[in-house]
Amino acid sequence: MIVGVNNFVRRQVKGSGKTYSETVGFESIAAHALSQMEKGNFSEGYRDGVRIVHAEKSFAIKFACPFIKLDKHSKLTSKLVQRRVDEDLYIQTRVLNGVPSKTVALDLILYRHDVLMENNENSTNDDWELISIHAIPKGIKKIPMGPVTMMRNQLEKPGGTKANFTSKEWADSIQFWQEFAVLEIEKE
Repeated sequence: MIVGVNNFVRRQVKGSGKTYSETVGFESIAAHALSQMEKGNFSEGYRDGVRIVHAEKSFAIKFACPFIKLDKHSKLTSKLVQRRVDEDLYIQTRVLNGVPSKTVALDLILYRHDVLMENNENSTNDDWELISIHAIPKGIKKIPMGPVTMMRNQLEKPGGTKANFTSKEWADSIQFWQEFAVLEIEKE
């Protein structure tokens, strides 16, 4: 079994508003994901061919968590953005103040080759590809998929991967994203 690095995850760098590491490269993250999968440290994702690999704690602490717990002092900003040219615009909300949460766990999201091939979104011919990295803040067991991503998937819009979600999955996503937001980082 081989785990490659999908080009989509390469956007997760400092200043992106995403989970990132300044000391661990993407190929090393993919190698850690493979090692953890071989040990059985993963759970199945939202559909067949999607896995959530649970990183070792000593590995997880090398990653920055972008999430801010919202409170009555939080200042928010929203704007229309687009992940890729072929995708619809969506409303992105970020928080302008606050201290990022401490990373207590790390999930590595992998898609199997055949799932990526459904929309020609594979970057390699490897068995699995690292798609996303999710730092987990203290007090949270897992980061639910964002509602915009869920909508894109369920409606099979460009950039989405076919899926159906339960009402609980929708509710968990909305609840999380009502309590946390990503810190807005000014571009250098």
